[in-house]
Amino acid sequence: MAGDPTPTGPPDTGDEPDDFLLAVRAAEGDEEAFAVLVRRHAPALVRLATRLLGNRAEAEDAVQESFISAWRKLPEFRGGSAVGTWLYRIVTNRCLNVLRARRPQAPLDAAHEPAAPTHTVAPDRITEGRTAVEDLLRALDGLSDEQRTCWVLREWDGRSYEFIADTVGITQQAVRARVFRARRQLTHALGAWQ
Repeated sequence: MAGDPTPTGPPDTGDEPDDFLLAVRAAEGDEEAFAVLVRRHAPALVRLATRLLGNRAEAEDAVQESFISAWRKLPEFRGGSAVGTWLYRIVTNRCLNVLRARRPQAPLDAAHEPAAPTHTVAPDRITEGRTAVEDLLRALDGLSDEQRTCWVLREWDGRSYEFIADTVGITQQAVRARVFRARRQLTHALGAWQ
């Protein structure tokens, strides 16, 4: 996978304060500093939550609740990790709680079908693509919440084992084991697509 970009948003141009300084200011009650952190990190966090939860509305709610939690916990933030990593951890934990609370979930047939794309694609290719996505989503639902989280962070987000370990709060060895087991289970479940 690609390298492990730190989820700190746009590159530092020197015009804006870095995340740590913003976090310090926000911890002192500076709402505008916190708003900058939200604008900087929200897009990546919503993408992560959407991948973990499979539902954009739930993902946005989880990220919003995570930012509320982060605002409350800012005075406790000591800079032991990057602000972006700290926010990833809060969102990941919130998503894990949502996943645990909603099992068992509604059958895939009950899911709302997204609108058809505006470009023209052969109907058989559309059907094949939808089937592949449905099979992947079903296979992901077969993973434990922890395996799914580690797999999504590694395979979809391209994060390093070190980053995932820090975010999820487990050892790199445990992350590697969960990703390995998830890959093996997904390979078995998606055997028809190989």
